Formats: sequence, structure tokens, C-alpha cells
Amino acid sequence: TNCLTTVWRLFKNLSEDQQRYEKQLIFEHPAFVKLCQQLLRDSRRMTRGDLVFSLHAVVNLGVPQNTLLVQTLLRVCQEKLNQLDNRCISVLATTLAGLDKDKNVSALQAGLQLLVEQRIPGIQDIFILQNLMKCMGKDAPVFLKKKFEMAVLKEIDHLTFPNALRVFLALVAMNYCSIPILNACSKKIQENVHDAPFRQLILILEACYNLHYRNVKLFSALADYVSSTACLWDKKQIILFLSACETLGFQPSELMGIFAEKVIEDPEFLNLKDLLIVLRVYSRLNYVPKHQKHLFFETLHSCLNKYLLQISNTELLKAVYSLCILGYLPHCPLDQLLQKDIRDELLSDDLYKGQKEMMLHCVKACVELDSPSFTKPAFVLTENFSPLASLNLRKAREALIELLGDENMFQQNVQLPYKYHIDFEIRMDSDRTKVFPIAATDDRADSSVQRLAFLFVPMSAFCLGTTHPQGKLAMKMRHLNKLGYHVILILNKKFHEMTNEGAVEFLKGKIYSENDFTSAEVTVQDNN
Repeated sequence: TNCLTTVWRLFKNLSEDQQRYEKQLIFEHPAFVKLCQQLLRDSRRMTRGDLVFSLHAVVNLGVPQNTLLVQTLLRVCQEKLNQLDNRCISVLATTLAGLDKDKNVSALQAGLQLLVEQRIPGIQDIFILQNLMKCMGKDAPVFLKKKFEMAVLKEIDHLTFPNALRVFLALVAMNYCSIPILNACSKKIQENVHDAPFRQLILILEACYNLHYRNVKLFSALADYVSSTACLWDKKQIILFLSACETLGFQPSELMGIFAEKVIEDPEFLNLKDLLIVLRVYSRLNYVPKHQKHLFFETLHSCLNKYLLQISNTELLKAVYSLCILGYLPHCPLDQLLQKDIRDELLSDDLYKGQKEMMLHCVKACVELDSPSFTKPAFVLTENFSPLASLNLRKAREALIELLGDENMFQQNVQLPYKYHIDFEIRMDSDRTKVFPIAATDDRADSSVQRLAFLFVPMSAFCLGTTHPQGKLAMKMRHLNKLGYHVILILNKKFHEMTNEGAVEFLKGKIYSENDFTSAEVTVQDNN
């Protein structure tokens, strides 16, 4: 056993190429054959620790699973299963996780699960607990996951920083979101974030995404750490970190500002893949540097122009779409994208056809509405569709009727040009003291009439933990402004929690208060 485990310990630290070469030498060595034969003969007389560690070493050295040696060791482990201590159970679980299903493996896994279920309350070592959690995996029954949760929570006060990271990843392996455990791990990680290697920062963010766990304090601590040490990280690493934040909808504004400066100073490091990631991140999170907006756009535009001869049509669409969302029109890439043969090729592929159509429509809307030559229309043609049945909109409709006295004083479910939709429209005088009936202003192009557009939006439309709109919502607000609307955003969750009386008062404040109007010039510069 000592010989096998020593060989495995040396072997696992080699590179892949070295491992292939050394594995051939090991398997061809006459002493290794004799060692395996001795292990086969003595397996039933071995101690539990020697048995489990020998199986672990043999499997990881690459001895085929269907050999007599591996199958014999698996059967002996079944026979001695109840004799194994917690450490041996943990090692055995790790070994089985790397094997394919067969008769002996399945039987051993079933017995191991029953044994683990009995032993969990007595296991006080978090390292062993997290390893068992990882090995039991997402297929473990819910009651077993809950038992693991209770056992970890009992030992949570003794949680170390390395184990906090391991528990995080073990919960991902089990596909089990335990908020109390995640909160405790997050606190420990925040306290020790300066000890985390870069790869672990990425793993933490990916774990949060996979578990649908959102913790703004944790994300802010990680982002602040990377921002404060940005000079130590490679630019590619920062791109990876920003991309992980983007998948969570979290805007690390300080780091994005620092990285934007790096792009402006030295754009040559951006290859096409990096450029597409940067465009996606900054557009979705709706961020451009406040004082270098135009220079930042021009730099990204220049980078994109370099790749126009080699970029695929789909990548070109994604790049142009991202810049358009931010309100910037890249002329050369736009001209290339809007060529008929390229548009036809993009839409000829059934894969993601609906998404491509949506992106092309947004690009065309931006070309018209964000053009410097566009002027606000004196009159906007609208269509009024039948009211939607959503609970919030029914509640808002009833509140507006009570507040305004008549359903003719507003429109619901309004369809505008460019396929834009608003939940409610109200028309007022320029002093915002009087609401006009919709019919009275339908045929009038009167500059004294103010149009209010009410949008009921989910929290997911904003950057995590803020009321800063993400890219698509910011673009919609910008375009509605161009069409002559004051945009009023209402959070679905917040409105749903209001009483009927509270909803009436809330809408009254939004309608009649000048301060509650969203600025008529909504731009991506508003990064607060």
C-alpha cells in the first residue's frame, strides 16, 4: 500500500504528457506486475485503511476497471464496508465517483449511501463531510442532502477559509442550495478574500451562479479585492472575472472603470474572443466610463474593425448588437452586417433564429432612433391591445381607475413603433397637474401634452442589488424618451407587496411628482 500510494502521489504531480510516458513505464515494469499480484492475493487479509488506499491508488494510476484486481478489491470493500472508519469512507467515496457503473460499483455505492446516512450525525470533520457531499452528488436523495446540511451547520463555527471554499463547491456538486451554509461560507470568504488565488475567485462566482445564490456583499468584496490589486492581475484574468460577474448580473463598477482605462491605453491585447466578451459584459451591465465615453467607444470600434475580414456573421451580429445597446453606432461593422446576403445567411439557420431576429430588430431600431438626425416625432401612432391578465397589471389598473376616476384616462398594454410595448400610458398637461382623457389627445400633436409610460419590470432587469437598469432596459428607456415619453419604472415585487390603498398612493406620487420622472435623457453614463 505504501509503495502504491507513493507512486500515485508522485504520478499525480506530473504534467499530462509526463503522465502518459510514466504510466507506460510503470505498467511495463516487472515489479509493478508482482506488486499487483501480491495485492490480489493479500486483499482479504489487508487492514481497512490499506485496502481502501490501495484501491484508490490502483484506480487513479489507470489500472482498467474491468481487471480482476480492481473487481476483487471492490468486492472485498463490500465485505468490509461496515468496518471502515469515516476517513476510509471518504476515500472510498472519492474512488467510486471516478468509476463507471457496473455490478460491483453499483452495489458498493448503494451500501456506502446507507452507511453514510447512518454515520453523518457522528462526523465532526467538515473536510470529510464536504468530500462525502461531493461524492454523493446531485443524485443523492433530498433527505440525505438535508442530513448533510444539518451536520455541516453543527460544525459551522469551526469553519476555516479553505473548508468554506470546499463546502461551496460540494453544494454545487450536490446541486443543493443551503442558504444558511452559503451565508456562513460567504462571511468566511469575505474575511479572508486576500488569501484566495484567482482561480478560486472564479470558482466562487461560478458556484453562486449554479446554485442561484445571490449575495451582493460577497460579490462586492471579491470585486473590491480584484480592483485594489488590478495591477497584479493579467488582463485576461480580469476579463474572466468580469465575465463571471456578468453571468450573475452584478456590475463591479470600479473594476469596470479600471479595465476600461486599460483597454483605452493598450487595446492591442484584445483578441477577437476577448473583444466579444468585453462588448457583451459592458453592454449587458450597461456601463461606460463617465469621462472617457467617446474614447472608449472609438477604441472598441477600432478593435472590431481589425477583425471584420475574419469575423463570422453571428459574431459580427453580437458585436454590433452590444455596441448599439450602449447607444453607439459602429458604421463600418453596421454597413457589413446590414448587407442583404449577410442578413439572409443569419436568418437561414434555424439554430437561434428567433434570437438573431430579435438582435437584428434591435440593431435596426438603434440605427433609426439613435441617429443624430433623428428628431422627436410630434405624434406617435399607438395600438391598444386587450388588457393582460397579470396580477400586478390588474392591481395597477384598478388603482388607476380609483385614482383617475375613469378607465378612459389611461391606456393599457400599448404597442408602439419598433415593437416597443408599455404597460400603461397616461397623458398630462405640461405642469403635470392634470390628466387628459386618452381620446381627447389622440389626434393632437400638442407639445404641451406630456406622455407617461409605465413599465412594470422584474428585479432581474436591473444590475444585482441596484436600480441601475441593465442594457436592454436602458436601451428601451432611451428609445421611449426619443419617442417623447417620460418613463416610470415600477418594480413588480415591490408593487405586489403593497396594499390596494398603498398602490393608489404610490401611483399618485409617480404621476404627479416631477421628481419621480425618469430623466428624459436616459443614457448609459448614469452609473450610480
